Amino acid sequence: MWISNAWRDYELLDCSDGEKLERWGKYILLRPDPQAIWQTPRDPALWSRYDARYARASTGGGKWSEHHVPERWQVQYRSLTFQVGPMNFKHTGLFPEQAANWDFAMDAIRGAGRPVSVLNLFAYTGGATIAAAAAGAQVCHVDAAKGMVAWARENARLSGLEQAPIRWIVDDCAKFLEREIRRGRRYDALIMDPPSYGRGPSGEVWKLERDLWPFVELASKVLSDNPLFVIINSYTTGLAPSVVGYILDSIVTRRYGGGTACDELGLPVTASGLALPCGAAGRWMGETLWNTQSKSAT
Repeated sequence: MWISNAWRDYELLDCSDGEKLERWGKYILLRPDPQAIWQTPRDPALWSRYDARYARASTGGGKWSEHHVPERWQVQYRSLTFQVGPMNFKHTGLFPEQAANWDFAMDAIRGAGRPVSVLNLFAYTGGATIAAAAAGAQVCHVDAAKGMVAWARENARLSGLEQAPIRWIVDDCAKFLEREIRRGRRYDALIMDPPSYGRGPSGEVWKLERDLWPFVELASKVLSDNPLFVIINSYTTGLAPSVVGYILDSIVTRRYGGGTACDELGLPVTASGLALPCGAAGRWMGETLWNTQSKSAT
């Protein structure tokens, strides 16, 4: 498991019986989590300390209650600064487990010894965008939600990257890729975090099980002649990391060589010493990066 354990402003205090207790800066949130099905003992003094709780409704959905937090506040990861806050569907605007992928991308970009262009698809509030830009890459950030792109731009500003070479694009990711292919634009690295299900700005329906393979095939057409890496992340329940790895190997490794690593992303749990699984991820690496990673793993 790739565990994000370098946070100071985030901590997974405990998780049990379908819920997780988290510290985001100085605020503590209690949220549902479908992976935390174990029933490890809860310390009542700890679990009663939350500042806001997201409770599911019996009719579906849910809402925040006992809401004693500001609309937005800031947390830091290394040199990066992000806005977070309670959103619909229990989210906060940041997925802290992704820090493991940010570290991988930053190390790869800094170690490339050449200019690197990155395309971040389904880019949400820009965690990977900000990380790649901070490492010195040129980045194209694409998301269909205008509000999320605006949030990402604010994260860039907070991180001192307002003038960094980032293109901010509000568009359907597949349509954007088709246009980039026609334009002949190429990128040295791809990052994508496709949803399990979604709708594009014109009502296009996305289903990951049906659409991920053709989407990765399409995205591979904008890779440069000497690509550095491709990262695919998925929160789809039941999708094994090996599935993501097989897709990358079948489409990208077959064409460019190199190799693929795949695993779960996870967060360490302070109270129990467990690690909470937070989705599947795959990383394809070009020949030089793959050889370097393989040597460091032995």
